[in-house]
Amino acid sequence: MLFCPLLEERAFLSAAILVVFVFCLSLKYEQSAVFERPLESAIVLLFCSGLCLLVFRVAIPTLAASPRHVKTASESLLQGLDSSRSVAVHQLPSGASRPRLFFVLLLAICSRVLIVRFLVDNRQCTSANIEGFLPVLLAVHGYWYKERRKAEYGGLSSDRASGSWLPRILVGQMRYLLPVAFFTGIYISIVSFASFPRSTFICPITTLGFFSGHFVQILGLLIDAFCLVILAEAFNADESPRGAPSMAAPAFLGFVLLISIHGPLHLAMCLYIPIAYTSIISLEQSNVTSDFFLDRTPSIVERFVGLTIAVIIYLQAFFWTNNPRSPPPGIRLHGRSFFLAISFVLLMFWSWSFLRLPENDEPYTHPIKALIDAASAQHDTWLKQASASHTLSECVADYKRRYKRYPPPGFNAWYTYALERSSVVIDDFDNLMDDLQLFWALKPAEIRQRTHEAFGDWNEVAMLTIRSGKAEIGPDVKPTHRWMLDGVVAMMSNYVDKIPDMNLGFNINDEPRIAIPYDDLQVLHRNSATTEPPKGPFFNEFSNNRASDWNFSVSDHPNYKPRPFTDKSFINSFHTYGSISCPPSSPARRSHHWDTRTLCTTCAAPHSTSIFLSNWTLSASPCHQPDLAHLHGFYLSPAAFKPSHALYPIFSQSKASGYADIRYPSPWNYIDKAIYSPSPNASHPFHDPPYAEKQKTLFWRGATSEGLSRFGEWKGMARQRLVHLTNNHSSSSTLPIFLPNHKSSTFSIHSIPASLLPTLGLNISSISLVEKIDRCWDADCPTQAREFGLADKSDFQSHWQYRYLIDLDGAGFSGRFIPFLQSGSLPFKVAGVFREWWDGRVVAWKHFVPVDVRFQGLWSTVAYFAGTNRTNGVGGGRGRGGRRGGVHVGAWRGREEDGERIAREGAEWVRKVMRKEDMEVYFYRLLLEWGRLTDDRRDELGFVA
Repeated sequence: MLFCPLLEERAFLSAAILVVFVFCLSLKYEQSAVFERPLESAIVLLFCSGLCLLVFRVAIPTLAASPRHVKTASESLLQGLDSSRSVAVHQLPSGASRPRLFFVLLLAICSRVLIVRFLVDNRQCTSANIEGFLPVLLAVHGYWYKERRKAEYGGLSSDRASGSWLPRILVGQMRYLLPVAFFTGIYISIVSFASFPRSTFICPITTLGFFSGHFVQILGLLIDAFCLVILAEAFNADESPRGAPSMAAPAFLGFVLLISIHGPLHLAMCLYIPIAYTSIISLEQSNVTSDFFLDRTPSIVERFVGLTIAVIIYLQAFFWTNNPRSPPPGIRLHGRSFFLAISFVLLMFWSWSFLRLPENDEPYTHPIKALIDAASAQHDTWLKQASASHTLSECVADYKRRYKRYPPPGFNAWYTYALERSSVVIDDFDNLMDDLQLFWALKPAEIRQRTHEAFGDWNEVAMLTIRSGKAEIGPDVKPTHRWMLDGVVAMMSNYVDKIPDMNLGFNINDEPRIAIPYDDLQVLHRNSATTEPPKGPFFNEFSNNRASDWNFSVSDHPNYKPRPFTDKSFINSFHTYGSISCPPSSPARRSHHWDTRTLCTTCAAPHSTSIFLSNWTLSASPCHQPDLAHLHGFYLSPAAFKPSHALYPIFSQSKASGYADIRYPSPWNYIDKAIYSPSPNASHPFHDPPYAEKQKTLFWRGATSEGLSRFGEWKGMARQRLVHLTNNHSSSSTLPIFLPNHKSSTFSIHSIPASLLPTLGLNISSISLVEKIDRCWDADCPTQAREFGLADKSDFQSHWQYRYLIDLDGAGFSGRFIPFLQSGSLPFKVAGVFREWWDGRVVAWKHFVPVDVRFQGLWSTVAYFAGTNRTNGVGGGRGRGGRRGGVHVGAWRGREEDGERIAREGAEWVRKVMRKEDMEVYFYRLLLEWGRLTDDRRDELGFVA
């Protein structure tokens, strides 16, 4: 309300409503779903705005004209300050030309809508500060056009009215230039600071995406200025005989009143000032809820102070008249009270911000060291409870304590089998039990029916039957996926005679299938929950008539659904399936993250310590990460995705968090589709040398297999982003890297230009796509080939010569991770969206190095192990706290001893808990549990030691 105090009563109220509305809107617009479909949203918004204007024009005709013409404060101000209404009337075209002007304005608005769509779709190629120049453009227009044109219509411009330079600055339109320029500088500083760090979403270099994005932004800026100026002149010129602006009929709209009474500049300021303050608030909230930036609060306070000073100067210019000693009619501004109030606000905000500073502004120890130590303790705790039992009785007792049930029939035979295979893990099968828990809410007969409904070639679910101790593959298995079922049969060959009769449905696609809405999921959890083991008696044998129960006849089931799945391939699935199991209050459900330009630090904060991933389990959850919708091919555009919102028993090799598929050990690893088999010959290129003798290189070769790209979806896929990030060292983008400070024993996050990576000694990556671009349509195929280039395919055994190996998911889980763990190299595992049967057995920072799917901590992690060189004020990046002035960082000795220890302990541990024998033990127990779940007497079945 301070921004426009000279309006009439109606204008004052409507302007206040506009400012409050803009303030609230700017707090949430970055999470608004309307930007998912910007063109349609803009059309609907414009239509509703025009309809409101028409309705209020007709419904409230008395506002169109005043019964008496009284010289208002606004008119006095305009006559004293701008004297622009009469000028505007002269400058507008005649009535015959107004249709042409209307057509030009309509064309400009339509063009602006298309520009909005382009900028939203290419947000990563835009700048955060170009739109901030709109007030400057309007201020220049007001000075150059309106003031200068006054002389042509019988008067002198205010800057010529006095020969002194001071009146020329303080009087007339020129008095706005300096305050608006100062405000624009502060505004640009705020939005630029808020947009750091940038995301790794790809802005193509070969297609000049960065330059085209900026060009379109500038074009949109000019169109905005043009539309505002034309609208202001149109509103001012359309006068009724009584002197009241007829276009001001919808007086409730601050937009119309501001632009018609005070012009486009003040309208723009009424829009930009609340946006600037909400940006400050968002920055401060992000700083408090996340320690992603360790020394950010002082910079926030500095910008807040500068913004407030800029607003004060602008307001003083707004209040000033040709006679500075006489305030305009109706205004009683007491300068001392005004400045005391502003000073109080500044003091309160300053104190509040510094009281909420992190205790350790800049750490003296590297966070990774603490994460490694914590991971060792976490592993020891897990191992102690995972293998606590030493006898069958102890194992049964632990089972009852964990799962509130007795073990299934045949548990004693499984226990003997596990001991014979030297299984380290005896007690902790939480992953398995969690996957099966929901099915206790369904009756056995219903589970069997849903199993049969899922079978079929179109459903892409293959059947495997077990009868009388023999496993057989169903008839509808695609030849390209036969290996999967062959591997399953091989995995159970040593114990299939102890498995009861059953039918199993295996997902032959990489993508998971079952995503249950949150409300339905809660019902299933309530119906499947148990608080204590049931009381006997129990039978240690499955039912004898199971074969007949599984011989399914469609005629006996009138509610049979032959196609329970829906084909959702090539469609963004995050909001319809990926996050549908999250609580409605979660960020993934209540917001849409469309800003692909800026890294979502609040999305990464819950599972991060500073810039590093610290909680591997939580990093898989989409519920706090709405930006995942644009960061992985599975969510962006899955290539073969046929999901269901109902609970169907589908066995999958991996699943995303929130999905209800049943995980089982992958045949890919069991039948050695990817195997660690180095040459014993030390001179052979496939030899696995000692860690210190390996090439100091971060290595990856792979294909574009995450998802299918047709309309530019590849720009957000993790594999493509990794290749782009590690190969564009000459680009103008900046990277957040955690490094030691120059001439200090502390650490902080520095903004490092990508071109400076070789200077730091971090040009040690060899990461490329191989052979050809897969899973693409139309122009996306050659565009990716030009953007990335392609390397020759390398033999899998050549990986072992490199010290750092990075692993990423594709359309499903990655089959390389177990061989990488078995090698003597240090595996980097990107926390994608998929989790496998072994999740929890290996611990991040103990057995492998985790990397967030956003890659914001990749170079910082590599720097910790490989080391960096010292830089002294080179480059154009930002230093501590986001301050510019070149990069000053100290040298860092790489902690190769930590990397070698993680590689060694990971290799030793994976040979104990992720062997083929461990896969058999896991699958054996899974089939016993599934046998009980599908038995009509399941509540009476159980093994009692």
